Amino acid sequence: MIVLESMSDNKDGAKNDSKSSKGFTRELLLAKWEDRFVAWLIDFVIISIITNIIFYIFSAHYSFPFWGVYFDGERGIGIKEPVEYILASSIFFVYWIVLEFLTGQTIGKRVVHIKTTNLFGERANIVNIAIEVFGKSFLLPVDIILGLIFASKRRQRIFNKVSGTVVIKLKRSEEDENETIKYVKDQ
Repeated sequence: MIVLESMSDNKDGAKNDSKSSKGFTRELLLAKWEDRFVAWLIDFVIISIITNIIFYIFSAHYSFPFWGVYFDGERGIGIKEPVEYILASSIFFVYWIVLEFLTGQTIGKRVVHIKTTNLFGERANIVNIAIEVFGKSFLLPVDIILGLIFASKRRQRIFNKVSGTVVIKLKRSEEDENETIKYVKDQ
């Protein structure tokens, strides 16, 4: 969990921490790796089905985008159809960048109640989202392995670290997200 303290200026221009001036701290509950994997798997299945339909329409011999990896002694490791891999990864990239920039959530993330934000729990900008999504779309195995090796307290993959984003668990509705406002019903 990340705890953020809001800072405010007093009349002298000095910073006051929010505990003394407003009486609150902001906590961001980091999403578990399991939740992130389930969200990714849901998105992967949905977009893979759509990608297969699109590719089947244009080429009847197309196969599942990520099953085109080969391992053999003569040729080493590679991708059987690199053009198809790049096209499929590009479709994933567009899907993730559009949804994560607009709402912070993809379909999978909505299902497991997690969201991509900047380090302060706010909406990340388009550049940060693009960097984060690039790693997930084109270099996910490398991104995860390096992220686990160089793990931080924020549960970030490498491209999350570079982009300054985190994935948080949502525990409240958006209406209750602003902790500084108290809503009272008229009697």
